Amino acid sequence: MKSRVSCVDEDDCDSCRLAYCWWRTAAEFDKCVKVKLGFPNVSILTPRLRLLRELERLALVAPDGLNELQHKLLEYRSGDFWVPTGGIAKEDMDIPPVNTILLVGFSGSGKSSLINLMYSILGRSGLIPFAQTSSGRSNYTTMYMEEHNVLRSTRSGFCIYDSRGFDYHNTREALEEMSSWMSEGIHHNQPCFRYNDHDAAMENVTLRSSSNFLQREVNCVMVVANIAQIYKALKAGDLKPLEATRQLFSFPALRKSKENPLLILTHGDLLSTEERIDGRMKICEHLEISETNGVYDILCLNEYGFPVEESDPVSAYALTEAVYRALLISDRSHFPKMKFKDWAMLILLWLTRFIGFCFAFLADVCSNLGKKQKLRNEFDSRHYKLKP
Repeated sequence: MKSRVSCVDEDDCDSCRLAYCWWRTAAEFDKCVKVKLGFPNVSILTPRLRLLRELERLALVAPDGLNELQHKLLEYRSGDFWVPTGGIAKEDMDIPPVNTILLVGFSGSGKSSLINLMYSILGRSGLIPFAQTSSGRSNYTTMYMEEHNVLRSTRSGFCIYDSRGFDYHNTREALEEMSSWMSEGIHHNQPCFRYNDHDAAMENVTLRSSSNFLQREVNCVMVVANIAQIYKALKAGDLKPLEATRQLFSFPALRKSKENPLLILTHGDLLSTEERIDGRMKICEHLEISETNGVYDILCLNEYGFPVEESDPVSAYALTEAVYRALLISDRSHFPKMKFKDWAMLILLWLTRFIGFCFAFLADVCSNLGKKQKLRNEFDSRHYKLKP
């Protein structure tokens, strides 16, 4: 197959002029092209060159790789990407019937638009929006957890959860809510109400029944960030969006199988080429992560407000690869099933704690009774001495 990377020097290469290859107008791109494929001298690969090579990799594999990854996701069943470790058989692993990928981010980051793009690319839904967004004139806010079967298949081995956006100025509340989701699990139509919700806004919220939906454990997290919003705030001297994103991304509860959550950058089309590259590098530097590993720059909507789908094969492939990578992380995060000995040890541990609590309670009661008796004896002694 002819290399699409090598064709960038040819005048008759139409793919070089496509809008989705936006990075090819960046400074130093010619230097990136001259770097030999394979194993170049690592010392000459600056962070910028590594980023340009990663974008070129996506452009290279997107035309043929997209269909292959789509097929793998369609055929995927929970646990398919599990690799034997520690001498434990797959049958002894506690693998859920459906892996759960959770999208989190701040308001306006593009989580719902990303869901619609997944339906369009993975579920072949075309231009039908399945998740309501806050784009345009709409002030819609997701008030509930929403589970999405983006493959639109009854045999799907994974689901995607859309959550309510957080507030840049209240990261403490965001981390507390995230901790609850990661430890207790999530379910469809789970309320995401906040302390500062106005009464007027709550009047328009219709309470949904959620008690019958299955509680799911979160297996992988995608942090969605609005790169345009963060970068413009940085240029204006406002570090709050960037710092809030760092706190959310670095939250220990989000790490699965000792791996960072995936970072999805959206709204990059609102920036120039240089700003888009510079913004990604600054965000990754502040998060202390690689600018090429586990980070995806995805354009969710085209200029007409529709999912990009085939009009931007690089974004389509990047999104599909991000989901594929999330499932790899999910299947590595499973634990062995609890056996009888494990349950016995757990019950014994809790019984020991209960007995210890009872003894501590009795000791406290006896101590208080002893103090009261001592005070009473002192009072009687003084009263006796005062008598004539």
